Amino acid sequence: MSPMTYCLRYVLLLGALLCSPPTLAGNVLENSLWRVELDPATLAIRVTPAQHSPVQASSGVTGYKVSNLKQSANRMDWQWDDGAWTLSAALDQRDLSLSITARDPGELSFLKQPGSSMGKGLIWPLAEGRYVPAGDPLWQTFLLDQGAFNTTQDLSLPLWGVDHGGFTLNWLMTNPYNNRLIFSAENNTLALTVHHQFTSLEPNAPLTFKLSLGDVDLLAGARRYRKWLVDSGQYETLSDKLLKTPEAKKLLGASHVYLWGNDLLGPEDVRSWPALLKELRGNGVLASELRSSFDAESSQLLARAEPPLDRYQQVTLLRSLNAALNRKARSGWQSVVEPDMQKLADGYGVLRAELAVAFSDAVTATPERWGNTLSLTTIEQLKAAGLSRLWLGLGEGWEGGLWHPETVRQGVAAGYLVAPYDSYETALTITENPDWTTAHLGSRANQECAVVLETGTFKSGFQQSGHYTDPRCVRPLLEARIKAVQSKAGFNSWFLDAYATGMLFDSYRVGATMTQAQNAEGNIDASRWVNETLKLPTGSEDGNATTAQGVLFAHGMQTPVIGWGDSDMSKNPQSPYYLGRWFPDEQPQVFFKTVPLKEPYRTVHFAPQTRLPLYQAVFHGSVITTHHWLFDSLKLSNVRAENELTQLLYNVPPLYHLSAATLKQRLPVIARQDVFFRPLHERLATQAMTDFRWLTEDRQVQQTTFADGTRLVANFDVREREMDGRPLADRSITAFDANGGVTTYQVAVQR
Repeated sequence: MSPMTYCLRYVLLLGALLCSPPTLAGNVLENSLWRVELDPATLAIRVTPAQHSPVQASSGVTGYKVSNLKQSANRMDWQWDDGAWTLSAALDQRDLSLSITARDPGELSFLKQPGSSMGKGLIWPLAEGRYVPAGDPLWQTFLLDQGAFNTTQDLSLPLWGVDHGGFTLNWLMTNPYNNRLIFSAENNTLALTVHHQFTSLEPNAPLTFKLSLGDVDLLAGARRYRKWLVDSGQYETLSDKLLKTPEAKKLLGASHVYLWGNDLLGPEDVRSWPALLKELRGNGVLASELRSSFDAESSQLLARAEPPLDRYQQVTLLRSLNAALNRKARSGWQSVVEPDMQKLADGYGVLRAELAVAFSDAVTATPERWGNTLSLTTIEQLKAAGLSRLWLGLGEGWEGGLWHPETVRQGVAAGYLVAPYDSYETALTITENPDWTTAHLGSRANQECAVVLETGTFKSGFQQSGHYTDPRCVRPLLEARIKAVQSKAGFNSWFLDAYATGMLFDSYRVGATMTQAQNAEGNIDASRWVNETLKLPTGSEDGNATTAQGVLFAHGMQTPVIGWGDSDMSKNPQSPYYLGRWFPDEQPQVFFKTVPLKEPYRTVHFAPQTRLPLYQAVFHGSVITTHHWLFDSLKLSNVRAENELTQLLYNVPPLYHLSAATLKQRLPVIARQDVFFRPLHERLATQAMTDFRWLTEDRQVQQTTFADGTRLVANFDVREREMDGRPLADRSITAFDANGGVTTYQVAVQR
């Protein structure tokens, strides 16, 4: 070789090394499935799956001083900055497992996924799951506008993936706590930077995560996470849960329904409006106390109205009377250091009996049949509609059950699960929002159970009211109140607000610190206690993975909260997208008003081409999920078909709101889907979802498969399509069972 040729080769080799990604200078872990090049100074990771081109999975962070590097065929161990961090990486088949332990508290940026590694698309666990096409400007803007994501509440599963056509790469945060993910734009792609906070509460807790190589399967990362949960003893099958909570079998095939209008009196309970006016104007002790809390309009009406009262006057007067009765019942237990839970549970029935005597000339003589929506009449109508399985939730809380225990017990006798909304996540002060009864846990809980921030201040509660709580501290209150209320009202199910959302805090209270992991454990333990000790099937909000263990069902995964804080949806009554007011109590607009959904939310949340059943790939057969109550099956007018078909395709129940005034209109709609959904869900609810695929290039025809071989095929198109020679009606879903049975449901045409 001539000196000139030698020099030229040297220059070319030096140039290649200088221009190549930093991982080329790193260490190599390799097996027959893939090759991993890892730079121990920056954690840059370059992977080469067998028979595929390399991918820069992480471009690395600012370099650290490397020491004590040890490497074997499938493992590396080393330290950064003289022991400030201790790291390891191990390759086992399709998993690259990494661990970082810090010597001192602080935040560490440890992963930078470049935009170039986004491949064909991002696999993103937003609620049920989404596929984000590379280069899509709507999605890019939406994700950038969201700011930072944590991996407990903002993501339903602590993972994400990228689709490279012939394979997928999936990141699993096996320590899901204290992580922060931030997108940034790289031309028409999205880069992702990941940070972890090592806290002073537990600075030595390791950050652990995996990079998993998946096949040509968009659910590969979700399946790998499910297997990790099983292998680590954190997965509970629904079948096992049913053995511990037998009453939960009633969830199989049940549609979920919230009832509104659960106060003491309904219009039919007033047998004489003139007599009611007379009683309220009288000098009786009860009447005087009740009218003293009327608002100005009702007080004026009471003073001036003359029979016969028109409809508006009747509604206004009855609404004020019910509110006054609620305030009087609450006065026996609210605004105290710690509520007497037995006194709380007893007080409503005592007041009902008092009213029946004092107002005997004005109200019917059968208080056990009193009620507006929550009444024996409603239960009879549900049964008459052919609805044999329902989960009935009291959206206003457990007060309705204490006013109407006979109705609750009649619902239970009819085969339904009847549950109150209940909450312990926020503890209010004694002067705050008396109508949010479930958050009134006493002044002691508000102070002594409050989450304490690192600054020493209390963490403000929901919508800046009260304080968020340590679940271990409020646990005695939870147990005492649930037992007292359930014994009096007869509920056979329960709903714990927020406990399964993955909204977790670090608390720095002296002598009672709490990590996010301990917060999650406290939420799970409380839910499990209600399920397994009281044998009451218990659910919560969302069902995010880190807090899903203790619940049987969750509201908010199929359709999550959308557009929170969007002024058109929440603040501007003139907007066509305005969701509505939280009024009137017996039929709040926010739940019953039908509205279209604006962009970009319509595409992000309902375009069938970009939806993926990631959550169901993990938790179908473990947790039964449905919509958030803000976005029930009937709320959004311009995505009804997409919403209904996806719900049925994923084999999760619908969720509805009912009031006395909407029963006639809505019951036929509920019953129509029930005929198709109920028998399928009774059979499939306990089974794993084993496959999902797009059957057409335009992704309008989709299929899910379950463990018993049942296939559900949905045609989202507005025209008929064909599959294997079989016609698929427009906007329909067809169930093919393993024995050759075929049933079809077509979405009703909206007029």
